[in-house]
Amino acid sequence: MPGQSAPRRDTAVRGVILDFYGTLVRLVDPLPPSHRSLFLRRGLAEAADRWGDQWAVGPREGEQHAVHSTSERTYHAWELDRLRRRALACGVPEPAAGPLAADLDRAMKDLRLALFDDVPTALAALRARGLTVAVCSNWFWDLDRAVEDVGLAGLVDVAVTSARAGARKPHPLIYRTVLAECGLRPEQALFVGDMWEPDVAGPLAYGMRAVHLRRPDRVVAGAAPPLPDGAARIASLTALSALV
Repeated sequence: MPGQSAPRRDTAVRGVILDFYGTLVRLVDPLPPSHRSLFLRRGLAEAADRWGDQWAVGPREGEQHAVHSTSERTYHAWELDRLRRRALACGVPEPAAGPLAADLDRAMKDLRLALFDDVPTALAALRARGLTVAVCSNWFWDLDRAVEDVGLAGLVDVAVTSARAGARKPHPLIYRTVLAECGLRPEQALFVGDMWEPDVAGPLAYGMRAVHLRRPDRVVAGAAPPLPDGAARIASLTALSALV
C-alpha cells in the first residue's frame, strides 16, 4: 500500500483526526435486530447459518469503491446489491433476496449511539487550542448526520466517511481525502482510534502520527501490538491533549 514518508517529529500538530465508532461513540440499547432473526422470520434457517457474522458483511477494510461512491443513490444501490448477491449465494430464493437485503440494510443502520463520557471535554480542549478536529470513519453515507445526532456538530470541523471518500481505512484514499478537507499535510496531523490497522498502522504508513486508544473496558482480546516510532497509546481521550 503506497504511503508517505515517515512523519517529522519536529513538525507541530495542527489537526487531530479521530475514528468514530469505538473511539467517540458506542452502541446503546435498544440494539438493532440480529441478521439471523431477519432470516428466521422468512423461514431461512439454513441460509442464516451460511450468512455468518452480521458485522462482517459490508465492504472489507481497505476496500476501494470509488466507482460506487459518486452519489448517495449510487452508493446505496451498491450496498443493497452486495447484500442481495450474498443472500443468493447463501441459498436465499431469488424472490426473497431483494426484500431481505432491504431489511438487512435497515437493520445495519438502525443504530442507537451515545458518546463516551470523555469525548466532549477532550474535543473541546483540542478546539480551545486552535486545532482542527476531524472525524474519519468506515461508515455509511450519512456520517455528518450521525455526528450531529450525538451532539458533536459544534466540536467537529470535518467529517469524512468511507462511503463518500470511495475507500475504507486503511486505504490511502480516505486519508488523502480527510487531510485535504482539513487543509493539512500528513506530518501536521495526529490520527486517533481504537483499531490497529485502520487507525494506527494505516495513518503511520501515510505519514501521520497516530494514537492507539485502548479503553480498559473495551480492550480487544490479546496483547496490544508494540508501538512503532510516531505512535502512542492512551486509555482515555482525556490523555490526548498532552500529546499535542
